[in-house]
Amino acid sequence: MTVHGGAAPVAAFAQAAAERLVPAAVASGVLVGVGVDAVDVDRFRLVLSRRAHLVDRLFTEGERRYARAAHDPVPRLSTRFAAKEATMKALGVGLGAFRFDEVEVIRDGLGAPSLVLHASAADLAGRAGVCRWHLSLTHTDHVAVAMVVAVGVPEAVGSADGPSRS
Repeated sequence: MTVHGGAAPVAAFAQAAAERLVPAAVASGVLVGVGVDAVDVDRFRLVLSRRAHLVDRLFTEGERRYARAAHDPVPRLSTRFAAKEATMKALGVGLGAFRFDEVEVIRDGLGAPSLVLHASAADLAGRAGVCRWHLSLTHTDHVAVAMVVAVGVPEAVGSADGPSRS
């Protein structure tokens, strides 16, 4: 989704996140890809109000439960949607490569959010050599932003089979 009027703060966030996340990723493996996405929260709210069934199609039960715990679930859903699109970008694929609910943003208490990929999304990441993800999320009342960095094992990236998965 395109963000109007808030491009400068979004660009500043993306730049700061990239400067923090990318060196850490490169130090611990090889950079497979980086993805950034921004969602207009009010526009996303409008879409969800017109098509309430989308929440069940886009989000896992855990993500829906986490969002419902807030007074206003839409900012939480918006950041998670941005993370799903940023994950697609980090993998270098477009819409339709896997279902949105195959990418899940989880939280462990007060710790940083992290990504868990399921089904065909996990298979695609494995073939790309991804062994770890870095995720940064933020939102205001108007904009939700996610940045995803995909890290691979040097010998697995570019191989036909990717890393072994257990």
